[in-house]
Amino acid sequence: MKLKLLLFLYFINLSVSFANQQDFKTDSLKVVELNKYAEKVRQIDPKKTIYTANQALRLAEKINFELGQAEAYRVMGTGYSILVEDDTAISKFLLALNLFKKHKDFYGEAMVYNNIGNRYKNYDRRKALSYYLKCISIAKKIKNDELVAGCSINVANIYTKSNKYEAALSYLNKSFEYFKEKKDTLSISIILLSKGFLYGKTKRYNAAVEVLEECEEICLKNQYYPRLSTVYMYLADIYMAQKKYNKTEDFIKKGLAISERVGEVKLKQDFTKQLYYLAKSKNNSVDALKYLENVYKEDSISIRDLVSKKYSLHQEQFDFIEKQKQTEILLEKQKTNRVKYIAAVIVLALSFVVIALLVIQSRKKAKTLHKMRELNEEISVQKENLDKINQNLESIIEERTEDIKAKNLKLSQYSSHLSHEIRSPVSTIKGLLLLDDEDLIDDQELIAEVKRCVDDIDNKLLNINHMLHNPQYKAFVLPENSANIIPPPADNSEEH
Repeated sequence: MKLKLLLFLYFINLSVSFANQQDFKTDSLKVVELNKYAEKVRQIDPKKTIYTANQALRLAEKINFELGQAEAYRVMGTGYSILVEDDTAISKFLLALNLFKKHKDFYGEAMVYNNIGNRYKNYDRRKALSYYLKCISIAKKIKNDELVAGCSINVANIYTKSNKYEAALSYLNKSFEYFKEKKDTLSISIILLSKGFLYGKTKRYNAAVEVLEECEEICLKNQYYPRLSTVYMYLADIYMAQKKYNKTEDFIKKGLAISERVGEVKLKQDFTKQLYYLAKSKNNSVDALKYLENVYKEDSISIRDLVSKKYSLHQEQFDFIEKQKQTEILLEKQKTNRVKYIAAVIVLALSFVVIALLVIQSRKKAKTLHKMRELNEEISVQKENLDKINQNLESIIEERTEDIKAKNLKLSQYSSHLSHEIRSPVSTIKGLLLLDDEDLIDDQELIAEVKRCVDDIDNKLLNINHMLHNPQYKAFVLPENSANIIPPPADNSEEH
């Protein structure tokens, strides 16, 4: 009964563990899918990217899937980056980096270095370049050519900001060949956008317009709206430099519409500044002043929002540190519980082994006892047979002993009778011989007497032999008239 109960509890435990594993597997796949979708739509709708990444983060925290949390933080950071909320973006990237390092996920670590470099490129080029180089180093170490090519685009951007345009174009061309082979439209659009900017800086306006129009076509086809707004900004700059103000105004309006659609405040401010420079170039001081007021108003609002976000960021960091401490405590508890669980499983397994050994041993003992009983029964039967044989032997021996005793008695009596019965005729013969020596008896009488004595002896010997070999005579006793037992043989002398 105890064995059945233990087996029942063991199978219940296995079933619960299997169910938990299945739930974790299903939820972790859901986290991965949410992160992939969030990253896919980041250029189309960065706010949706942040919302979806938050969903993935909450689910990953629920099942304690830390790599899923790390990727959710990273994707969330890319969403904030596109919305030009750099402080929030960097905080998310650092959270992701901490988790990727903890689990030694080199690819995730390299991706975060690349993302952080993208945020620093507008403020600290040297720092940004150091993050890019870290990314390339890890990418080469794990032999990820795609990541090397992607990060090379960012290195080109650093060279662009450092006015090293040809070096930047060289890096872009190398990356372009890789992504063109892979048909990666997103990366191709980034490279074309950067090349258009570089051509504009080097006053190769026709080449700039050509690549930017190609980039516009890709962005419209794939709905890369934030990048499309940047394309319109660069085209507006190029046409303004060529004093083509109508085209400049058209592209600024297009860019403003897209920036409002995707909610990019920084891009909207940049387009407002372009309107100010356009009005200034047209010597339209009224419109220029109006646009300038809007720029300063939006800057003041942005500053207030930035301060508020910094306070919120500090609070988030504090909450994260506390949460991380709680997570570490929870992990320690989980480790302890895991150790206890493993120990319990081991003890249970050992119990089953001991029980199995005891069952096997008891069965062996039962078999041994059964064999011993069979052997005892067989021995008992053999003993009974031996007892019967012994009894038969004793009776046979007793019979033989009695027979021998009787025969010994007969032999003794035979010896006694032989010496007595045979002695008398022999003495008679001797006496007759003495009489014959002295001529006291005639020959005929002597012969007759000797013949009588010989017949007497022969008759007695026949009687003795008859009694010796006949079992009905228990004792050797001759009657006084011994000739009556066995008649002497017929006298055939006259015939001869």
